[in-house]
Amino acid sequence: MRLMIAALLATANLFAPLNAYSQSVDLESTISRVDVKGLSITLADGKNYKVPEEFNFDGLQPGVKVLVFYTEVDGKRVVDDLEVVQ
Repeated sequence: MRLMIAALLATANLFAPLNAYSQSVDLESTISRVDVKGLSITLADGKNYKVPEEFNFDGLQPGVKVLVFYTEVDGKRVVDDLEVVQ
């Protein structure tokens, strides 16, 4: 039983660092470019953020202030959620 618990703890510790890299980050900024065909938006920081295929671009245009929740996957910023800031 102790051996099984030790093995489970060792496995959990092995994968713990991977979890830290997949956490969502939030950022408040202004949209500088919208690319509907390329499924991405560019913010005032000059960085590109990919969006899912089912993403709704209605109301998004350059100059709109947004709060973006994203996760970095394979070096690319992928939008999890986006809210327009009033």
